[in-house]
Amino acid sequence: MLKLGKLLLLASSALMAVPAAQAFDLNTPEGQVRAFRRMQCSEIDEKPITYGWRGKAFSRVEGEADRVLFKVEGMNIRHCVTVNDPEKGKGFRLITREILLYLDPETGEVLRTWKNPWTGKMNQVLHVANDPVNNREPVFPGFSMPYQISGNNWWVTSTVPLFYSNPLGGDYQPYIGGTYHATEMFNFFGDVESLTSDKTDSAEVAVGWARMSNWLPWMEMGSRQGLIYMHTAGRKLSSYDELPAVIKDEIAKNYPKYQTPPPADDNRRNETSWTYFKKMVESGEFKGSSEAPKGGH
Repeated sequence: MLKLGKLLLLASSALMAVPAAQAFDLNTPEGQVRAFRRMQCSEIDEKPITYGWRGKAFSRVEGEADRVLFKVEGMNIRHCVTVNDPEKGKGFRLITREILLYLDPETGEVLRTWKNPWTGKMNQVLHVANDPVNNREPVFPGFSMPYQISGNNWWVTSTVPLFYSNPLGGDYQPYIGGTYHATEMFNFFGDVESLTSDKTDSAEVAVGWARMSNWLPWMEMGSRQGLIYMHTAGRKLSSYDELPAVIKDEIAKNYPKYQTPPPADDNRRNETSWTYFKKMVESGEFKGSSEAPKGGH
């Protein structure tokens, strides 16, 4: 879901005047990499950093009012490792995994099944559990830093359109339909002093994330007209322990490895919600929908 490192590198850059009180110069390639690393994780190799966010998921269907489908609660746990290259200089690699839970919009409880208002069926809910979600390539001095700065405040806005062949093509058409089509929208905020201070190794960051996409595959909507969109906000936490109890309890019960980042030398292919769904279908862990009981919710 929040592929923070990879997606931010796609953003355009607009660097403005920077306040003088800072530990390093944001206008230099080396300073920009240090700041970007502090935003993403920590300057200390393999120090775990946790992002958390929450919001709601809505439907958009032509001819009807948008519906609140779920509350959502997400987290990403990560760390960085230094990469030295004789030609490119000193950079870093970001290594992460993430969870997004779909919650009952009224009670806030983690959903196991969901009554589909369009098909009438009871769908098994498959939460997002993407492991890993890493930078494919290290970040080195010379990349385009996507900051905008005014006074002591910085922010980043990144819009990432996605359109490609869906990994669930062919036999999986009843679940997903055709080409994967989505847009991810990110906003990051903070203050320059936190970003560049020599008193800390990691910046304080607030984040906003919105996403429009095809129906989720476990909803079994096929090519039915419409889409799902999510609107969330969150921040970089002081520690994993600051996550809400609902997501910490779920991780402890069903996703214990998400209490720590992947190993520093992790070179696995990145996971997405759609490739994860495919694995769950092929392993038999996803059972699909069932007929809803009369009067069921």
